[in-house]
Amino acid sequence: MANEAVLIYETEIPIPFTVANATGIEKGTLLKMTDPMTAITIAAAKDVVAGIAAEEKIASDGKTKLAVYRKGIFKVLLSGSCTVGDPLFVSGTLNNFVIGNGSGTGTLSGSKIIGYALETGATNETILMELNIHAASEAGQ
Repeated sequence: MANEAVLIYETEIPIPFTVANATGIEKGTLLKMTDPMTAITIAAAKDVVAGIAAEEKIASDGKTKLAVYRKGIFKVLLSGSCTVGDPLFVSGTLNNFVIGNGSGTGTLSGSKIIGYALETGATNETILMELNIHAASEAGQ
């Protein structure tokens, strides 16, 4: 798969999310969370983030659980620019890209922040990102 998030350091083990049996999801895919604790492929910018697929899910293989990372250090592809420490969110329009809040995209809520930039970068560069999904608000940043 192009643009997959690559695990560099595992800081927590992945946890199981429900997935549709008929859906195929590749390892390293950025995932959206739907109710109840279900993971699907990101569809739009600023989707509520489930995490990153820790393994491949083959379509119609009979499995309805997928291991998903919610913490860790990953190498990701950047759309727009970011500065070290910036909160990041998913692009949605560009498959498996992350966008820094420095790209003039407005305020993010905690559930839509996928992580934080560990490096400064520009469009189409890979950077290290701390995957860190939480419910804190970005207010005041």
